[in-house]
Amino acid sequence: MLKGLMMRELDEAAIRRHIGKIVDGIEGKDLDALRRLYSEDVVSFDVEPPLQHVGVDAKLKNWASAFAFFDDLAYEVRDLVLTVDETVAFGHCFGRLSGTSKDGAAMGGMWVRATFGFRKVDGNWLITHDQVSVPFDIRSGAGVTDLSP
Repeated sequence: MLKGLMMRELDEAAIRRHIGKIVDGIEGKDLDALRRLYSEDVVSFDVEPPLQHVGVDAKLKNWASAFAFFDDLAYEVRDLVLTVDETVAFGHCFGRLSGTSKDGAAMGGMWVRATFGFRKVDGNWLITHDQVSVPFDIRSGAGVTDLSP
């Protein structure tokens, strides 16, 4: 029992570091670093169309698009909650991307909801699924982007 608990604590710490590497990769606009954090067959339900992005190349295409828009950027993660087992884990948090666009406009960013699914492969945690969303107003159908945690 104690050994299992210790392993879960170690795995949770590893996943928290993994999320930190996502932040570092985004802020450094480092697609190669981000590639190492996702499984090849990741399925991403991102805020940009289409409904799903299948495979690490499709996921990284979204980040490349964001990197082309921003001159500099920052990413903040708040309220990360993880549930970890021996070979799978999931987590949810709030995230905010902000920075300065290529035309010099300051972008304060909006908070999004993020959910991650992880799988342990050869001793390393990889993201196999993620979903990023914003709430929407059911009457207007418009996303609500001015909320904060």
